[in-house]
Amino acid sequence: MYILFGIKKIIDRLLEGICIFIVALMTILITYQVVSRYVFNSPSAVSEILSRYLFVWLILFAGAYVFGLREHMEIAFLKNKLSAKGQIIANTIAELAIAAFAIGVMIFGGYSATLRQMFQLDSALQIPMGFIYSAIPISGILIVFYVICNLIKFYQPNEK
Repeated sequence: MYILFGIKKIIDRLLEGICIFIVALMTILITYQVVSRYVFNSPSAVSEILSRYLFVWLILFAGAYVFGLREHMEIAFLKNKLSAKGQIIANTIAELAIAAFAIGVMIFGGYSATLRQMFQLDSALQIPMGFIYSAIPISGILIVFYVICNLIKFYQPNEK
């Protein structure tokens, strides 16, 4: 178990660094876009499109990261009225539903979309659209990993 949670800490740090890098890069690109549009009267299509794609990656990776920290939004008024055992059962059901969605939609559906789009090139950046879509299955894999970690934590109260 210690190895799994050690890997989780590494993944947390990695995702945190990736998200910080993406935000910094987006800030630079959007600033460049504003300056080129309003100061030089020559908007840059590349920086706008790249910022849009980076934003998609940021949302998916940050969503997985926040889920892993268990700091996502939660409607807990019913769950809080349950006993400790009832809360564990409710959390388990919720985690399994999230895992089912992540496996079915994000991993398998995202992988399928990524493969279908791999030969379509973005008109401005000339990169395969499959590269953009690949954030979906990667994020799904991360969410499933975090579900496994969360389920283990639920049944090991000493580790909380």
